[in-house]
Amino acid sequence: MIRTGDEYRESIRDGRRVFVNGEQLGDVASHPQFRPIVDLRARIHDMAHEAATREVMTVARNGEVSPVANVLPLSQADWWAKRRAADLVMDEAGGAVTRVGDETVGEIWSLHDCAAALNAIDPQFGPNIAAHVDRILRGDRFLISANTDPKGDRSRPPQDQDPDMILHVVRETDAGLIVRGAKFETAAAYANLAFTKPAIADWGGAEQSDHAVGFICDLGAPGLRIICRNGFAGRAPAEDYPLSSRLDETDTIVVFDDVFVPWENVLFHRHTRSAMAMRAVLHRYTAFAFVQRSLRFADLMIGAALFNVRQTGLDGQQAVQEKLADLAVWREGIHAHLTAAIALAERSPAGLMMPNQSLLYAGRVLAGTQMHKMMHLARELCGGQIALVPDAAAFRDPETGPWLAKYFAVGDEWQAEDRRRLLAFARDLLNSDHAGHRLTFQLFAQSPPHTHLAAVYRNFDWDGPLALVRAAAGLSEKASGAAARRCRDSAVSRWFATTLPDNIPETVASLSPGI
Repeated sequence: MIRTGDEYRESIRDGRRVFVNGEQLGDVASHPQFRPIVDLRARIHDMAHEAATREVMTVARNGEVSPVANVLPLSQADWWAKRRAADLVMDEAGGAVTRVGDETVGEIWSLHDCAAALNAIDPQFGPNIAAHVDRILRGDRFLISANTDPKGDRSRPPQDQDPDMILHVVRETDAGLIVRGAKFETAAAYANLAFTKPAIADWGGAEQSDHAVGFICDLGAPGLRIICRNGFAGRAPAEDYPLSSRLDETDTIVVFDDVFVPWENVLFHRHTRSAMAMRAVLHRYTAFAFVQRSLRFADLMIGAALFNVRQTGLDGQQAVQEKLADLAVWREGIHAHLTAAIALAERSPAGLMMPNQSLLYAGRVLAGTQMHKMMHLARELCGGQIALVPDAAAFRDPETGPWLAKYFAVGDEWQAEDRRRLLAFARDLLNSDHAGHRLTFQLFAQSPPHTHLAAVYRNFDWDGPLALVRAAAGLSEKASGAAARRCRDSAVSRWFATTLPDNIPETVASLSPGI
């Protein structure tokens, strides 16, 4: 099933309790703060039906047609298809959007990969994992990821704080679990489901904990309160803030006030080893979409900066070209990591095709740690006028408009209205609340920067450099601590393919048609 945009809009009219600016909303889909991003999500559904876009947005497997963003990645070709579809969505949006579904569904694939480990710890929830992989695909549901806890006193372990600070199980019933606590998440107000799981790993060393729970949450469930930050959309005219007005993806704190979770939605419970196993592979796939958004943002910055220096005639100066080259190097580094992550893709333990993990996580670090520097470079190139340009109404005013037409025009090519539009776009991209939010979001949305580096450390092939130096320096086996190894690239040494192999594990081969 592929839903239409109207079917998606109707699906979030489910009685959910959403609060913003001190009031409870009636219909999220029609509220001015949410309507632009809801309409974009609806547009993604409609693109899967339209002749001009459905070939890119969908894939046929075993006689069923599904959204390409949702299907399990079985080959390198699947990743190229997912990348093309995400680019098409961002072309349609006219900017970089993050929480629209394809960047969070990968956590379900990680859950699929982790199923064997979870079953070894506690087999009772194994069927639920397979059922929800199928549910996301066949139901075309908008799934988000609920990870981040309220921080509280981070010098104290969770068990020594307010017991309701971190999401936990209050009690078990014959029908399911009752949970209490809170999670921070983007897009909860207008998504269908949330893969809810712990972000912490310190449960006091206990083997079992009420905090170690993972489940699929229906965002219209009774007892949920979705409390949103103030939005950027509708605060100022769209012509003055062309990105903020359309692409604000509202962040929320989701409060679980004794929310019932049926047993069929529970994926693991009480075993801290299960929670840690899931956390270890959580971003195995989602990091790809995250880095792809960074690539689009880099292109937006380069375009805005280059237009600005060209319309003022500064693009011939060496100092300007050097700054542009720095932006291009950053952009191409992100692009290279994305491309190589597909080209050197690896099989997961469950038989899916993973982007090369070392390259993908290294690309995420490159994208995130350099973004603030690149934004500053782009501001330098755009110049001070992005902070000084009057609003669109002043350009239309009979009294002030003629003066602005005179002072903002540059020759015959750049009329005042084009320059106003360019400067307004650059201001919103680099200087606005929206710009500051994106920078912070980039640093922390997939965990903080030190965790990104830890992922690189865990996935880099250290054996190759060690073997190289051992041989070059003539070290003994005793000194090196290992037998001689040939210097190698771990991804190249593992088999990978562009088509599904005959010997793919039964866990994949037995999945429902279309997956």
